Amino acid sequence: MSSDLLLTSASPPRGRAQFALLLGGFITIFDLFVVNVAIPAIRTDLNASLSDIAFVVAGYELSFGVLLIAGSRLGDRYGRRKVFMLGMLGFTLASILCGLATSASMLILARLVQGAAAGMLFPQVYTMLRVLYDEYGRRRAFGLLGMTLGLAAIAGQVLGGWIVTADFAGLGWRSVFLINLPVGVIGLACAATIVETFSEDSSRIDKLGTLLASGTLLLVLFPLLEGAKFGWPLWIWACFMAAILLAVLFAAWERKLREAGGAPAVDLELFSNPAFSAGSLVVLLVYSTSTSFFLCFALLVQTGFGLSAFDAGTLFAPASVAFVAASLIAPRLVAKFGDRLLAVGALIYALGTGWVIAIAVSLTSADEAHRLLPALIVFGFGQGLSMTPLLNFVSGLVPARQAGMAGGIISTMQQIGGAFGVALVSILFGELLGGGEASGYTAAFAGALAYNIVALVIVAGVLISLTRRAN
Repeated sequence: MSSDLLLTSASPPRGRAQFALLLGGFITIFDLFVVNVAIPAIRTDLNASLSDIAFVVAGYELSFGVLLIAGSRLGDRYGRRKVFMLGMLGFTLASILCGLATSASMLILARLVQGAAAGMLFPQVYTMLRVLYDEYGRRRAFGLLGMTLGLAAIAGQVLGGWIVTADFAGLGWRSVFLINLPVGVIGLACAATIVETFSEDSSRIDKLGTLLASGTLLLVLFPLLEGAKFGWPLWIWACFMAAILLAVLFAAWERKLREAGGAPAVDLELFSNPAFSAGSLVVLLVYSTSTSFFLCFALLVQTGFGLSAFDAGTLFAPASVAFVAASLIAPRLVAKFGDRLLAVGALIYALGTGWVIAIAVSLTSADEAHRLLPALIVFGFGQGLSMTPLLNFVSGLVPARQAGMAGGIISTMQQIGGAFGVALVSILFGELLGGGEASGYTAAFAGALAYNIVALVIVAGVLISLTRRAN
């Protein structure tokens, strides 16, 4: 008997049902990217500090990542369509709160809720596409999903920039969140046509494990994001010490639960595999360089050089197109040249980052911003060439029986890595930012993104080692 049950007999999702699943994937990624072009406007309107806006970005990724595994278990146990719709509803309501925020603190809280809703919503998309299609239909459906997520990244930059610049009804940056209201209503209406499924062998959710993991991550990222703002007082260091304590308790609880035959939130046995541990670190480091770059880039070209949000988004669009193009050809290149291509992609990504920095520090006005285009294209191509095949490579480092848990851990590492990168780079950016002139922003941009280059060189080295062992 299949481990997945359908509550009603129906053909694979098409039309409105398929649209709802793709739309669910689209909005979670769109809202990850769209906030970057809105950040300068948010900072001005809400009188937010650099650490505040970093929390607006990182908070979404943090709660998104923490809830991914629990969200998947909720869908298996209570019904994937039901959890998908609850996630869509929660995401829509949280988006309204984001759009109505009157302070940086309120916006941060709303973004945390929005990310948590995304963590419930997003896993259902992957799972339902897997269980509701046959093998042929699954390949086509995941191909459409990949294209949709790529378009979401581009739309987040270009469409988001246009929305902020157009300033509809005087709403400015708030429109990038409030647009989710009609989108959410449409998504919920279409989702009602999806066939309900759940897993026969679903296990109870590890609530304590999820709580301990969430607390650990918050106690690491919160002081990283807020430490510089308050001058690194004693309570910041107390948070780090408390995070270590919670991490030890988390590991002990997960081990105890596993030995008792339960279903831990994270199976720590996976990390006894050195290759998977190294691969998970690679995922965290690579994704720590992504969102952090977008944040610094938005601050540089909008606040530093005075470009509009639309012009900034349009400037970055070719990089997004290069990313999608590399993502499409990466599987064929890996099949031809082997997994060592990932290390090459990471080095191209690092080279593109360095090239963007080199040009940025030589710019004297916004009129010269177009000079960044060739470097941004190389940046986007290297990013797509390294990131797209990476997840499949790391998943393949564990036995097939552990693939599900490994996939959940890898997805979590993506989001946590993004939050960590934003936290670290915002510290560097703030420390290096001089006055409000463009030269101060270029110096901060160059200094902060030195972390990205170092991280990517480490990634390339680890990937070279892992691919040699695999061969």
